[in-house]
Order: sequence, then structure tokens, then C-alpha cells
Amino acid sequence: MLVGASNARGETAGPARAACPADLAGQAACYTGRDSGGAYYAIAVPADWNGSLVVHAHGGPDLGAESDPTRSLDDLGRWSVMVKEGYAWAGSSYRRGGYGTRMAAADIESVRRLFTEEFGTPRRTYVHGQSWGGNVAAKVVETYGKRKGAYDGALLTNGVLAGGSRGYDYRVDLRVVYQYYCRNHPRPNEPRYPLWQGLRADSTMTTAGLRARLQECTGYASAPEERTALQQRNLDDILAVTKVPERTLESHLRWATFTFRDIVHHRLGGRNPFGNRGVRYSGSHDDEALNAGVERFSPDPTAVRDLSYDSDLTGKVSIPVLTLRAIDDPTAFVEHESAYRDTLRGAGRSGRLVQTFTREHEHSEMSDAEYATSLAALDHWVRTDERPTARSIAASCAAFDRTYATGCFYDPAFHPSPYASRVEPRPGGLRWPAMTAAQERAWSRIEGVGIAP
Repeated sequence: MLVGASNARGETAGPARAACPADLAGQAACYTGRDSGGAYYAIAVPADWNGSLVVHAHGGPDLGAESDPTRSLDDLGRWSVMVKEGYAWAGSSYRRGGYGTRMAAADIESVRRLFTEEFGTPRRTYVHGQSWGGNVAAKVVETYGKRKGAYDGALLTNGVLAGGSRGYDYRVDLRVVYQYYCRNHPRPNEPRYPLWQGLRADSTMTTAGLRARLQECTGYASAPEERTALQQRNLDDILAVTKVPERTLESHLRWATFTFRDIVHHRLGGRNPFGNRGVRYSGSHDDEALNAGVERFSPDPTAVRDLSYDSDLTGKVSIPVLTLRAIDDPTAFVEHESAYRDTLRGAGRSGRLVQTFTREHEHSEMSDAEYATSLAALDHWVRTDERPTARSIAASCAAFDRTYATGCFYDPAFHPSPYASRVEPRPGGLRWPAMTAAQERAWSRIEGVGIAP
């Protein structure tokens, strides 16, 4: 099927042979290129190709201005298990850095089309998304995954499935609670700006500079016995109020700083999509003082609309969707699964969803045996129309672990608590989906709605 692959795609050259990641050397033919939209991509076709394709949506978003030529190759190495299982693999680095869920979904569809034009139509096509890529892949499902359409099924792993208008509320809370206790982001002698901006547009702060301020206030990088009493109390209060795990406090604060700046200044023209009025913060040593002193703000309705249109999910899915989630995911909390479950339930599509959970503790990577198990379960569901259960999937993992020896950690009895149990809801925040299909249709008729590609 590789013979005679075209070398021309409009203004761009077709896929060029490239060295595979070390884990796939001698097992697959790998290709790289750049599509007509400017997105770099990577493709792998195993020597024993089963005829089906996995299209991968990466997490992030990365904040560089341009498409990253190395990102998709790195992701191919991380998820080489899918190629080892016999699937061709294609991943896009997206046409630019920065936020843009619909843009990223369009780039995923672009690399799928490119693969089909170059290597033929696969028997079946699955979209896989990890982290923010789970949000992107879920948007691919709703936009391009119609019945008998481009995609046959979806695998969403540790995905940001609450969408953009609600999925970052806990980082909004972190941003304001951190500033209440630390008062160094910004410092009193620095230009002030509303905290919903994350950071001034022209700020030269670096990630190292942010870490230094976090260390100054909380001593988070020091052993407990090396912290001052004030640092320890600040750290305890921030963690207790926001429910952010200590081991990912710095990364969440980075998101609430640099990614918020990208969303507000670069994607929404300076408008505010975030709010915290009415939120009652609790768990500190003095909740009354905290609630009286924390910065409050309300969102711009048009900014909420544009962020929602770009990244929220309607639940209108027509193909099987399987999720895999670490119960102790410290970055995209397990309660995102409740938000997604309620979104599909609200759309009357819960029969298209099976959710699985594992007793793992990392966000960015899980057991290869579980990825292989999940992909096989999804493929069987699509081929036979027999919907699996969390128990049947867990029971099938041992056979794959004999190959990968990375462990099976499924907990088929686990059910996550509601999203509002982890993240204080804003007005209307208890209703799912966050964006209905009717809203999506109405907003789509507004010129310039959403986030520009």
C-alpha cells in the first residue's frame, strides 16, 4: 500500500522518509512533513500493518508562535505501543502554538486526510487524545466523527474533558488565592493588572522567575523542615483551598499565568472569559479573611461565548468513545470524567461512552499494556457493536501485559465524584453540557465567533 505514494501536495512536499524513534527501529516506516496549513506532522506505518489508523492529538497547548517540527516525532515515540500493536499512526504538531481547540481539531483532520491520500483509506480510523489533546480529540469526534464518517471511534486518555469555559476554573481560583497569600505575582512595586489576565501582555517574566516567586512564598521546593513557618502556612492554605496537589502546584500556576495570558491577550483580544464572583473559598486557617480579601471579577459574556464555542463539548457523539483515566491524575483531575459523562448524558448519548479508571498517579503517561488494552477494546466495540464494560476491559489487560510488562492497574468499581465536588461551580455551572448543540448552531452564525486559527 506504500508503493506509488504521491510526492506532491499543492505547495508542500509530501511525506518524506525519516528515522523512526529508537523504540520502532526496524519495525515501521516513518515519515515527516508539513501540511498546507503549516502544521508539521509525523506518520508511522508498521511492517505488519493491520490496515487501521490512529490519529493522535497532542496535549498542551504549547505556547510557541510556530508549529514545532519535533513535537509529533516525540509523541510517536511516547505512544509507539500503538504502532507495535499493528496500527499506522499519524500526529500533527498543529499549525501554531497557543490555545485553539477547533484549530487543533482541524489540523488533526488535515493529517488524517493527508494519510489517506498518500497511503490509501484505512479499514478503520481512530482518534486518540491525551491531556488537552483529549479535549481536541473530543472536538474531532463531534465535528468530523459522524456515523459512517471519517472516524470510527475515539480513545481519550487523561483528557481535559470539562472544556475551556469550566475546565480551568480551579486555576482561576489558584491564581487569586496564590496572590492573596503571596502578594508577589505581581509585587506591590510592579505594574498592577487584573489577575484573570494571568500576566501582563508585555511582561518579560520567565518560568524560572515564576518558580522563584513560588519558592519565596511557599518554600515548595524545599524540605518541610527547611521552610519558614509562614512559608509552610502559605503552602498549606493554598493547597487546602484550591485542592491542587503539592507535586503539581508549580505546573498549575504556570498554566494560570502563561496559558491564561495566551488565552486572554492573544486569542480573545484582551477580553476576560473567567470569573469567581460568588465563589466561597474554604479550607484555610482564616476563611473569612480570605473571602473578604481575595480579588473578584466577572467574565465578559462574549469572551465566555468564544471560549465555550472553541473548546466546550455538546455531547453529540455518533461513534464509540472509550476513556482511560488515572484516578490520581494530578493535572486534569479525575472529576473531568464526571463532566464528560454528564455532558453525554445531557445530550442523550451516554450509550456511546465507556469510561475506565486506573490506580495510577501520573498525567502524561500510563502503562503501555493499558494503552494496548484500550485500543483493542475500542476496535472490538467498533467491529462488533458489542459495548464493553470496565470489568471486561480490565480482565483483558493481563494478556497484553505479558508482552509489555508495564502493569495493569484498572479499578473497574471506581466512579468519580461530580465535577462540582472538586471545582466550585460558577453560575449555571451545574448544568451539562456546558454548550448545547443549539447554542453551538446559533453561535456558529456569528461572524468571527470563537478563537481564530
